[in-house]
Amino acid sequence: MMMRCNIGLCFLIICLFSSGCGYQVGVRAMTHPQIKSIAVAPVKNNTLEPLAADVLRMQLSGEIQRDGALKLKRVSSADCVIYAEIISVKNKTVREDSYDNALTYRPAEFQITVEVEYSVQIPGSGTPLIEKRKVSGSALYEILADPAVARATALKFACFHASENIVRSVTEGW
Repeated sequence: MMMRCNIGLCFLIICLFSSGCGYQVGVRAMTHPQIKSIAVAPVKNNTLEPLAADVLRMQLSGEIQRDGALKLKRVSSADCVIYAEIISVKNKTVREDSYDNALTYRPAEFQITVEVEYSVQIPGSGTPLIEKRKVSGSALYEILADPAVARATALKFACFHASENIVRSVTEGW
């Protein structure tokens, strides 16, 4: 019993002293030391996919907040701004409808892939902080009841995966 109490006390002391040394638990702290906040500019959509730009901007904003390394602000007050452009949205069949036997039906499966080009700039600066880069995100989906809802949900997940790649690159790739 005394040994367990000593281990717990030592752990508590280590936690108290390490918290005062500037360590952060759960937050990626590999960002540029002078950049504390970031904004997401309106996303350009070079495709015929409706609402793709809004979905990507929403996912980017959410991923920045979830990551926590940079504070999300408005374009007018941020230290740097992400400019993103959707280059393509591709939809392809991964698996056709099939029956494994007479009783088991497997619906068709599709994959949607979103390709995004982005850069990061400091407002007022002519040179980008991060040059243009390309990332992509994809998601699989099946059409069970409503094709439009299934495809819109898959687009949301594909944009989520692309935004994960963008935020990871921005916060860790200086």
